[in-house]
Amino acid sequence: MELEFFATAAKGVEEVLAEEVSRLGVTEVTLEKGGVRFRGDMATCYRANLWLRTAQRVLMPIAGFSCESPQHLYEGVRSVPWQQYLTPDMTLAVSCNLRDSKITHSGFAALKAKDAIVDSIRDTFGRRPDVDSRAPDLQVNVHLVRNHCTVSLDTSGASLDKRGYRLDKKEAPLRETLAAAIIELSGWDGSVPLVDPMCGSGTIPVEAALRASRRAPGLTRPGFGFQRWSSFDAVAWSAVLKEAQVQAAESLPVPILGSDLSGSALEMARKNADRAGVGSLVSFSRSGIGECIAPSSPGILLCNPPYGVRLGDEEMLQALYKKLGDTLKKSFQGYTAYVLTGNPHLASCIGLRPSRRIVLFNGPIECRLLKYDIY
Repeated sequence: MELEFFATAAKGVEEVLAEEVSRLGVTEVTLEKGGVRFRGDMATCYRANLWLRTAQRVLMPIAGFSCESPQHLYEGVRSVPWQQYLTPDMTLAVSCNLRDSKITHSGFAALKAKDAIVDSIRDTFGRRPDVDSRAPDLQVNVHLVRNHCTVSLDTSGASLDKRGYRLDKKEAPLRETLAAAIIELSGWDGSVPLVDPMCGSGTIPVEAALRASRRAPGLTRPGFGFQRWSSFDAVAWSAVLKEAQVQAAESLPVPILGSDLSGSALEMARKNADRAGVGSLVSFSRSGIGECIAPSSPGILLCNPPYGVRLGDEEMLQALYKKLGDTLKKSFQGYTAYVLTGNPHLASCIGLRPSRRIVLFNGPIECRLLKYDIY
């Protein structure tokens, strides 16, 4: 049976995600603000959760109605045939996103929707399901925009940036999904070396290795939301998993290098790479930005230096950004460099003119992915 799905993405990543969804073999793909709408069967949904590198969640819309008041919200949510998705023995959680709506408090809207769902189940079965906000069997999403409500089931469970390999986190880590988006935007396809001279806990090199080795990013996750549904098709899921496992390459034709000054960060990076199954595909070394040397040319350099927002002293960081620019000019001729930064003043300290600027959001921070062609 063909169903509708909506994969959510961070602001600025929607086009990258649309290309990813198309590569899965999905033909009906629509780019929208905040994500990508597509159609397919449940096996398509399983594959999307397992393979999409830049999606935050895969939602399955099940109802839509106009919503001018809390009462409209309650009645609209209650009219959904919840017995198809939920039993009193399952646990439930409801989240809400709203924009330009007459209902202005997301917590209140989520509570109203939850009441409607549990009342519906009580009327059908005589018992109410329990609420579990941490690890529910069924996660429901209510989306209110300009007084139209869309009710969706969250097929992912925990957000898809939680791959399962990064248990140790350095301060202010880069999300796995954003690291994957940067790699996609750079055009790197695994045919030339990739270097991250400020790799921290290794997210960019690990995501690059996952992509280049054709490893599905969801293979290391403990599970997905859809696996807890009563309609879960274990046979179809097993086939999707098997299909992914046989595709993974054991070696790469080019090096992926990560370096950092912090020994503890590099220890985390190596553990993360091992957990992701790519420990043998990434090389980590301890060195300062000025000591980095390109393995061969041409290649791609990607990095996410600190912005001076959470990691402190902007004055000290000016020297770091200047050193990055000097290193690019001295040691990375023939490379294309991409630097993600949320601080335009610090970016100017690199001393090179970017050939392209792409707006991305690292959480709430508006950033620029700056492209530098090093001649």
